[in-house]
Amino acid sequence: MFTCNAHISDTLEVKQSKFIAHLMPYSQFNAILDNLKQEHPKARHFVSAFRYMNEYEQIVEGSSDDGEPRGTSGKPSLHVLQGNELINVAVVIVRYFGGTKLGTGGLVRAYSDAVNLVLKDSKLVKYEKKFNLKFTCKYSNLSQVEYILKQEDIQIIDKEFMSSEVTITVQANFKSLEKIKLLLERQVEFIL
Repeated sequence: MFTCNAHISDTLEVKQSKFIAHLMPYSQFNAILDNLKQEHPKARHFVSAFRYMNEYEQIVEGSSDDGEPRGTSGKPSLHVLQGNELINVAVVIVRYFGGTKLGTGGLVRAYSDAVNLVLKDSKLVKYEKKFNLKFTCKYSNLSQVEYILKQEDIQIIDKEFMSSEVTITVQANFKSLEKIKLLLERQVEFIL
């Protein structure tokens, strides 16, 4: 399975209709969809599809035709995500109607082609399950801890500042977390 780490977009034009496909990590889906609706007030449709892994290791999928004829846009977009074995991603296709009706077959092709186009331009990475690790450190060790995390490309997802220490939550694959535990064992106290 594969995923993406950054928001990317590409535009397909079919018979004067514009299909602007946006591929993003699933965690950014709602915020980007809201922004796109504000950025494109004259667009006719905001078709979407997503796939993500829930906490029970189950794949959750969904799609929306957003006013297009049923099954002509959201489902074909989802099928492209499935066919490319993508996980923890979402796609939003902003459509500007060009005046010529495409028919159901034309819509299916246009939405599928728009998603394929944005996938072709994106840098997909192999999906790895990520885990959280929480620990505390003294303020005097904070810069050294952050330096080590940055060197090891470990993502900090939360920092909580207390009176005498900082609680940090990081996220990474299992192998990286095991390595970071060894590198930080003298500077931090792990929370179970």
